[in-house]
Amino acid sequence: MINSDKLSKKITCPQDRKRKYPLRNILNAVLYLLKTGCQWRMIPKNFAPWQSEYYYFCKWKNEDIMEELLDKLRSLVRIICSRNESPGMGIINSRSVKTSHHADAVRGLDGNKKIKGRKQHVVVYTQGYLMAVSVHEANIHDSKGAPKVIEKLSCKFPRLTKILADGGYRGNLANWVLDKYGWELEVVLRPNECPSKFKVIPKRWIVERTLAWLKILED
Repeated sequence: MINSDKLSKKITCPQDRKRKYPLRNILNAVLYLLKTGCQWRMIPKNFAPWQSEYYYFCKWKNEDIMEELLDKLRSLVRIICSRNESPGMGIINSRSVKTSHHADAVRGLDGNKKIKGRKQHVVVYTQGYLMAVSVHEANIHDSKGAPKVIEKLSCKFPRLTKILADGGYRGNLANWVLDKYGWELEVVLRPNECPSKFKVIPKRWIVERTLAWLKILED
């Protein structure tokens, strides 16, 4: 579990000056920007000045504070649910998202979904909450982009033994995961009797719900 005192020390003001704006206000402004997609200068006046918001956002991003907050929240949720902090199984999937040509990262074309932008690769556990996230060009195939997010699971989940995936992850990926981390990558396919119809696949559907949550946050 993350040490709260250590995390608090990382979230400081420049030169350890006395903080002028509450961190809750800063975080709410960052969440507002992520939800609305507005410019930094367009953040409402009831939040801190946009320069302060931008400073904290860059600081937290560069120092992986956002990822530490995610880890802390995930651990707390599992403890409240009387579960071990480390999940024993993960579920992987991705979705392609359109991005503006003004985006600072390289974009790519997902030929299957006809989307030009980036691909969000996620691994969740059986409650649907995030274990790891990776973002890369949309033209990278799932089986080729998966190592980027799977590597982020290393050393963080000692009880992890299995990762569920769909047919897009077939190939040599399972052998790579087993050889490097000792985890089983199980590809779960739809039953042959309904190849063209939607069917909820036990366990695997959970990551689809998480991707739907992310889509709702954008709308």
